Amino acid sequence: MKALRILAALFLLSGACLSGHALYLHAKAELAGILIRRAWEQSVGSGEPHAPWSWADTHPVGRLRIPRLGYDEIVLEGATPRTLAFGPARLMSGAEMGEAGNVVLAGHRTSWFRSLEGIAQGDAIEMEWFDAQGGLHSRNYRVDLIRVTDPKDVALLGPTADDALTLITCYPFGSRPTSPMRFVVRAVPVGAERAAGGESVKRAVAKAASFSGA
Repeated sequence: MKALRILAALFLLSGACLSGHALYLHAKAELAGILIRRAWEQSVGSGEPHAPWSWADTHPVGRLRIPRLGYDEIVLEGATPRTLAFGPARLMSGAEMGEAGNVVLAGHRTSWFRSLEGIAQGDAIEMEWFDAQGGLHSRNYRVDLIRVTDPKDVALLGPTADDALTLITCYPFGSRPTSPMRFVVRAVPVGAERAAGGESVKRAVAKAASFSGA
């Protein structure tokens, strides 16, 4: 009986530790979000990058909104694995905020870019950034193309002659153990949409299923 009581106590202790760890991670994520938004506001006010915490190797560079999806997140600089744990981030290989060309943003399929599962052709996207004078700038985009691609197909991530905003995440969405494909959304500044629009999500998913032999 004594052994059973000890075993039960160990199970309870393990459960408490796991619950405590989960609560700690949640609180850490909430605090990080608050600090990142505060750093964004400081950056907009001063025109200079502000790290969200003293040892951070990233800083906010923009604010991404997709009104129809209720999406509103601060974009961080440098899409490294560490940075992507705290928010969507800009790929350094793409254009910088406010610079001509293709601005490329990445985010996790389970969190920051999970909302892209509901995006549709023609959806409005709003992008804000700041300049060295402390000025806040914005640009309105409209979704022009939605595509599920092979990870080796990086054509949509490359430079463009015209201004564009590209969002990329792994696919399928959610907490599945594998994500062999990539989900790419291309948006163009309002007024610059192509005459023939891009693919719908339904068509893109169908193409991906055909590609993978599903």
